[in-house]
Amino acid sequence: VTGASFVVFNGALKTSSGFLAKSSIVEDGLMVQITRETMESLRQALRDRKDFKITCGKTDSGDVKEYVDICWVENEEKTNKG
Repeated sequence: VTGASFVVFNGALKTSSGFLAKSSIVEDGLMVQITRETMESLRQALRDRKDFKITCGKTDSGDVKEYVDICWVENEEKTNKG
């Protein structure tokens, strides 16, 4: 679990790169590089207020362990007020 002050979603990752998605820590935030198709799905999920999971790692690797989860919560009092 990584806490971040901001998240940047970059939809310019090429399918030919060999990655499903890539995440990296930049300063005190998180940058997630995703394909254009994943960006379209993410936008729709945000519009619909639905949870969304991004799997990061190489496409040919069977041992993917990194995910970026976007989750909507019911009770906002338990979230970070900053």
